[in-house]
Amino acid sequence: MRYLATGKAALFCAVIGLVGQPVAVAHLAFDDGSAAPSVRTEAVPYKWGNVKVGAGGYAPNIVFSLIERDLAYLRTDMGGAYRWDAALRKWVPLQDDNATSSYMGIESIAPDPVDPDVVYMAAGISAGQPAAIMRSGDRGATWRIVPVPFAMGGNEPGRGLGERLAVDPNDPRRLFFGSRHDGLWQSDDAGMTWTKVATFPHPGLGKPARGTSHGGVSFVAIDANSGRAGKGSQRIWVGIADPNLPALYRSEDGGTTWVPVATPKLLAAKAAIDARGILWVGYSSGIGPSDARTGAVWRYEPGGAGRDVTPPAWLASGSEGGFLGVAVARSVDGIAAVTTIDRYRAGDSLWITRDDGRTWDDVSGRSRRDVSATPFLGHEGRGADFGHWISGLAIDPFDPARVAYTTGATVYSTDGLRSKGVVNWAPWTDGIEQTAIITLISPTRGPRLVSGFGDLAGFVHDDLRTSPRPSFVNPYLSNTNTLDYAGLAPNVIVRSGSLYADRPREASLALSKDGGRSWRPLQVPAVGQPPTRDDLIGEAAVTVSADGRTIVAATVLPQVTRNEGRTWQPVRGLPGRTRAVADKVDPRTFYAVDVANGRLLVSRDAAASFEPVAGAGLPAELRPAGRQGREAQSALLVTPVRSRELWLQAGSALYHSVNGGGSFVRANGALAVELFGLGKDAVFAVGTFGTTRGIWRSTDDGRSWVRIDDDAHRWGGRYRVISGDPQRTGRVYLGTDGRGLFYGDPMPLH
Repeated sequence: MRYLATGKAALFCAVIGLVGQPVAVAHLAFDDGSAAPSVRTEAVPYKWGNVKVGAGGYAPNIVFSLIERDLAYLRTDMGGAYRWDAALRKWVPLQDDNATSSYMGIESIAPDPVDPDVVYMAAGISAGQPAAIMRSGDRGATWRIVPVPFAMGGNEPGRGLGERLAVDPNDPRRLFFGSRHDGLWQSDDAGMTWTKVATFPHPGLGKPARGTSHGGVSFVAIDANSGRAGKGSQRIWVGIADPNLPALYRSEDGGTTWVPVATPKLLAAKAAIDARGILWVGYSSGIGPSDARTGAVWRYEPGGAGRDVTPPAWLASGSEGGFLGVAVARSVDGIAAVTTIDRYRAGDSLWITRDDGRTWDDVSGRSRRDVSATPFLGHEGRGADFGHWISGLAIDPFDPARVAYTTGATVYSTDGLRSKGVVNWAPWTDGIEQTAIITLISPTRGPRLVSGFGDLAGFVHDDLRTSPRPSFVNPYLSNTNTLDYAGLAPNVIVRSGSLYADRPREASLALSKDGGRSWRPLQVPAVGQPPTRDDLIGEAAVTVSADGRTIVAATVLPQVTRNEGRTWQPVRGLPGRTRAVADKVDPRTFYAVDVANGRLLVSRDAAASFEPVAGAGLPAELRPAGRQGREAQSALLVTPVRSRELWLQAGSALYHSVNGGGSFVRANGALAVELFGLGKDAVFAVGTFGTTRGIWRSTDDGRSWVRIDDDAHRWGGRYRVISGDPQRTGRVYLGTDGRGLFYGDPMPLH
């Protein structure tokens, strides 16, 4: 909907509809209290789509339905859940209409073992945020959300454990949930109400201290053979992933009493129960995904007797890494599979047994991977390996040769995991976009979009519908923190990034002269006493002039180069770690915000020096314009196609100048702005109007705003960066924290 506020008008009203509804009414009042006429205006609906990468993030587990062929669910740590749609041959996101950030971290997922249309989820991203148990009766199209008092950790350490949520096959209204913080819980009414199981021996450790985490109850497994329909199952297994406690408990009376079971001196990480009622458990010394030093695999008879079936070849190779992936073939007795995690020297792998654990086959040596559909998996010039952070593993209940596993970057599957021959794996990711976007640019010419990602470096997107090839090398940096392009020579791009702690680089800044397709490192001289390469710690933003000839590095002592980094000089008048912003038309003009002294700065000599500019109309306090952290978006932007036109965000207010900062006018009305970006004759913002948080657009320099998202497109409200496209009217790019990168275009009105 669209609400107008011009001149002295201050806007106040409640949102009364959704984008796509034809008419809304906004009531205006002037500062002196006099009424203004109501404004009736049509909304502008947008069409949204993902910029394709293909997965890209950590998916802790994949779960098949036991009762319907080709029905599977995937849970992610901060990007929500997905369902495999066999008819469409793609994964369907199940929470794009969710506006609660915490619910995008999925702690556990459980397809109903009786009704294929029913599925449950435990959602909650961390201990300090809201948690809920969700139920869907239409395969995730809609959800009933029940907030719960026990905390979850869908994006905490230990998120690869599980599954913590279980539905009784003999009484599907009875559910159990194992909390990582607060013991074992039970529901007898399909998740509507929950009661703590008071007799369970491990009541929980409470919410963890800052910087720590609990594994808590790591899984619940119910043996369907121990009951009958309508009477409930009696045998329940529960794993524990906290040290100095029994790792496995068993109940033979439906959860009334519990006894500990013999285990190795490790944490119970993951389990699967086969059609005979045999429980397979993967053990680990840590809760994962990066602290598992050793592990074991055990097999338990229904009566409770257990034996160690750890693969002998894994033991012989050094016993490195834990076992966080466990799966069984429900259709063939004796087949089970496990995957390692944190096995750095020999590499992680998948092991399969076909004789109840007496012998094991290491599949990695006969595996081949075709990643042509998602070529980013070959980043940094290395071929795609078997994977890291492998914690999700599933065998199709209807086809033991069909196996899938999840990694820290993708989901692999095969239809041909047999006893002999090459195993061909391919990404099973069409429809999954689970990445965190830190920054992006849309140049005035050349590629429409260049992105900076967390973990995946970044990409040049020549085709938004095709997974891009990796090009952010020399240096390769896992995170791209800032990007900038030369307004008059947009093929000139600079970037800054962060280094992996265990993979040092000689530079964290880079220059491209071909639109981001190839790069060369920029090294800034050491400064201070003793001399230190301040640019190497990843904190320095980088900026390039309109003609591409001047580059400014925001190091602790800002530096400028005019010869592509061969020599550098200190910048006079620019405070340390202060990001410069280049005019996109005038090569000699740069701007910056001096937060400490509350001043706007300008350089008219190609960043040789900066001096204060009047900045009339700005608030006295500019501290909110100094966003903190190397991944923070700049609060000061310059219009892509006009010189001396500035936009500055201070707190939730937005200011506009058309005279190089000489004077500013307030440009956001009653819209509280969180993020903003500039496009072709438009300003875009993430913000809140009244009680409605959404995505907004203004085409009249902020005098009026229209909401362009809708209640079907909320993505958990996890927004990190927004920008328009200077080449295409109405186009907007939106980077999320976990649900990937989106583009939106106005839909034609009929």
